[in-house]
Amino acid sequence: MTHHVTSTLSQAFGRFASKAHSPFFQKIINQSYVKLMGLDMGDFNPPASYLTLNALFTRKLMKPRVFSSDPQAMISPCDALITEVGRIQEARALQIKGMSYNIDALLGDHILPSIKAHFSTGHFINLYLSPRDYHRYHLPLNTQIVRAVHIPGKLYPVNIPTLKRKVDLFIENERVVIECLADNNKRFFMILVGALNVGKMEVSFEPSIQTNSDVRTPQCYTYCDVKLKKGDDFGCFQMGSTIVMLFEEDMITMGLEVGESVRFGQTIGTLR
Repeated sequence: MTHHVTSTLSQAFGRFASKAHSPFFQKIINQSYVKLMGLDMGDFNPPASYLTLNALFTRKLMKPRVFSSDPQAMISPCDALITEVGRIQEARALQIKGMSYNIDALLGDHILPSIKAHFSTGHFINLYLSPRDYHRYHLPLNTQIVRAVHIPGKLYPVNIPTLKRKVDLFIENERVVIECLADNNKRFFMILVGALNVGKMEVSFEPSIQTNSDVRTPQCYTYCDVKLKKGDDFGCFQMGSTIVMLFEEDMITMGLEVGESVRFGQTIGTLR
């Protein structure tokens, strides 16, 4: 796979965002970004306290968010806009209304066919993190991590206008596919989808994953004893992007609507 122009542009932006400028200039950059994007900094440290723009993007909460301790309650993994939600039908899910894509292609060749077969039906959620959102992602349930696959690709924007015009956007873009096992022994996937200006997608339990890099072929990592708790922080997007979640049939009950904004820690579903 050749290096796409979107990756080159994103790497250039990433270098700028990761550079620590003089305190005076950095303060101007950070405050300008907060004002331009309309960031709500109420849960975070003051903008001027971040030494780089990237540190502001990947900011951590000052205080932990409170969420349900009920093990059956599934929480939102991030602050995001629900761009689509619904049923998987004939191994296809919606990118946006009227435009579907193939689940097998999204998951890639390193997910076992026997596992993919469980996702010919089920449910999906698309969560879009805009540049103004909190960029870290968390586990929505108590989870055993089974497998992580880094699939290099392009870095097209994932905003609504691009979703409406770019067929198979999630399949073409770089992504990290995370295979998860919940407490009820049902599987679900969290797919971290890269986007323009996302220099990196961090995955804390697998530091070998280096996105928007010189890696050209998919890399697969399997695990036997990686268990994370609901709410655990396991990484971040360096800029806004999308998380696609897939659930096998009869795993969860959801009550979300397209266009709804959710916050990390908010209950968005219940295990069956």
